[in-house]
Amino acid sequence: MRVPRRAPGTRGRRPAHVPGAVLVLLGCLPGLTAVLALALCARGVESAAPVRLARPGADPAAPAHQAARPRILPRSVWLDPAAAPRSQPPPRYDDKVVAVFVHHTDSPNRYDCADSPRIIRALYAGQTGGRSWDDIGYNFLVDRCGTIYEGRAGGVDRAVTGAHTQGFNHRTAGIAALGTFTAGVTVPRAMTDAIAALAAWKLGLADVDPRARAHLVSSNGHSRFKAGTATTLPAVAGHNEGYMTTCPGAALTARLPEIRRTAARLQGRTPAADP
Repeated sequence: MRVPRRAPGTRGRRPAHVPGAVLVLLGCLPGLTAVLALALCARGVESAAPVRLARPGADPAAPAHQAARPRILPRSVWLDPAAAPRSQPPPRYDDKVVAVFVHHTDSPNRYDCADSPRIIRALYAGQTGGRSWDDIGYNFLVDRCGTIYEGRAGGVDRAVTGAHTQGFNHRTAGIAALGTFTAGVTVPRAMTDAIAALAAWKLGLADVDPRARAHLVSSNGHSRFKAGTATTLPAVAGHNEGYMTTCPGAALTARLPEIRRTAARLQGRTPAADP
């Protein structure tokens, strides 16, 4: 019986080195205004750090558990068409995504979903204007109706290096839930379903089980871990797993186990494989 040959794998580009460090204010602190409270919770660009999977998967060129890509609205939906194009450096990339960090934006919850582009635009303006960051830091944003938006530039299907989780921006993706999800707040089912679908697809590109854990190495000491420290974090983690914060809020944190299970199911994994 003839065995078909697999296509050769590809190697991602090494992220470019950026001199200096840009200290980013914690985006999940209560009491900030709508724009300032939407600030990222991470250092912008950091040097690459070695990462290995706790559960090595199949060849990334042919992942065994790939989920369908959910509908993702492009940046053009929320960028201000009347504003002059903003000059920014080219995107930086890792070879793959082995973990995702979930955030909330600490902004009001009672918004019309038609206003989501405006909210994201305000976040972008506050970060690139008032704080002089090169781009929005989250890779994706999800509103309460379950609509997924492309955040940081570079291509949603690529491993774009974000600026969302201090010390752990490499080989990870940041997913921000628009709203504030502290204890007692209802997290919309449409939102958690969309986060699960996004995590399932993004992690599936590297055949990572959303219920597994990934071995990561902190790339700077402003995280929960000293620079160079190897640690094991969930493949679908809350922002507070990597940085000293209450983000993504107690209510959304409590939904993470469900999000992991749903994401694993969307990848076609069986309940018996649950760690």
